[in-house]
Amino acid sequence: MPRTAAALLAALFTAAPAGARDPLAHTYSIVARDPATGQLGVAVQSHWFQVGPIVPWAAAGVGAVATQSFVKVDYGPRGLELMAAGHSARTALDRLLAEDAQRDVRQVAMVDGEGRVAVWTGPSCIADAGHRTGEGYSVQANLMASDRVWPAMARAFESARGDLAERMLAALEAAEAEGGDIRGRQSAALLVVRAETTGQPWRDRLVDLRVDDHERPLEELRRLLGIHRAYEEMNRGDDAVTEGKLDAAIAHYGRAAELAPQIAEIPFWQAVTLFSGGHEEAALPIFGQVFAREARWIELVRRLPASGLLPDDPAKLERILATAPGGAPGAALGTKLPKAAPTPPAKSATPETAPPPQAAKPAPPAARDEKRPTVRVEGRLTAEGVECQAMRSDEGKLYTLTGDRKGFKTGDRVWVEGEAVQFSFCMQGTTLKVVDIGRLD
Repeated sequence: MPRTAAALLAALFTAAPAGARDPLAHTYSIVARDPATGQLGVAVQSHWFQVGPIVPWAAAGVGAVATQSFVKVDYGPRGLELMAAGHSARTALDRLLAEDAQRDVRQVAMVDGEGRVAVWTGPSCIADAGHRTGEGYSVQANLMASDRVWPAMARAFESARGDLAERMLAALEAAEAEGGDIRGRQSAALLVVRAETTGQPWRDRLVDLRVDDHERPLEELRRLLGIHRAYEEMNRGDDAVTEGKLDAAIAHYGRAAELAPQIAEIPFWQAVTLFSGGHEEAALPIFGQVFAREARWIELVRRLPASGLLPDDPAKLERILATAPGGAPGAALGTKLPKAAPTPPAKSATPETAPPPQAAKPAPPAARDEKRPTVRVEGRLTAEGVECQAMRSDEGKLYTLTGDRKGFKTGDRVWVEGEAVQFSFCMQGTTLKVVDIGRLD
């Protein structure tokens, strides 16, 4: 070894001016190419603030890079430049390592657009440190609680189902389950790009999520991925409306609401899109549900005609606003509604014509709500919930649970009979109010 670890550390902290030092992003990460879609991605978690801007790098059709340990950020953009020029991941990494006097403290992984992988774990990376490669991917980690972390990541990635983002996130979760970073956890990031560039980098990024500072960054990253998927479904719904495919649009919007039921804005714009597209009857009940959740959307409706997002037609606006609890008269800001015809004054009742006094009739008893139908789901309790206990069904669907679950913990395989809850404080999936629950194994 050309230098001791102490000498390398001294060089790193004295050779660069304050503010330009290599960040200490000891971490675990994965770089991968999806063989089915050609998509490229990086996912990372670390006990370091804002790991997202320094570790993960990817370019559509070119490759992906993770640069960590005593990070030299140059490996990211320069590695992509070399791969874009036609160099393989191996050639690009070897060239950059040859130029780096502090390579012994670096940990870098690259995958190119053909799925070829190259990785380097410097001999002076803080233990436990190592990497493992497989077809089209590499997992790497340093400063870990144990040397079981990166093998667990590889197994999880290879066995996980779903798209590239889901499989990479599963790898990170497996690392955390094995103890992860010995210092703890703080930030995470997930980046996925297209198989081929569109020539517009902002369109090439399919997933770009960052958690800069959080007690449970992977749980937050999974929550953000769910919201990302919800908005992707919204976009597909909008496209379907434009194409005149109402049934498909409603299906996409429904999936969006299911993925992020806590966000009232999703069904609001769904209703706006449907109404503006001439599907008024489908839109009105959705407006009503949104207004019942948050009254602020009533005022926004009044402002949209001026921007061309709703018809500038007082009668149509009144139809929308009438779905609010108790109604909400007034179609648009500055719009004067026609005055109602004056009501002729009532004739004074004379003793001869006045009706005899009658006792007030009691109000009819309020109708009882019918019991909601229950559903039965089998699956495993997981740590994916933010506000509520989460459950991943055997079919892969995410549920969150409210109600009595005493005696059950994360990791248990259970069956749940519950009532579907349309609106709740839970942050993810479909919420079930537990009626009964039992263990399966």
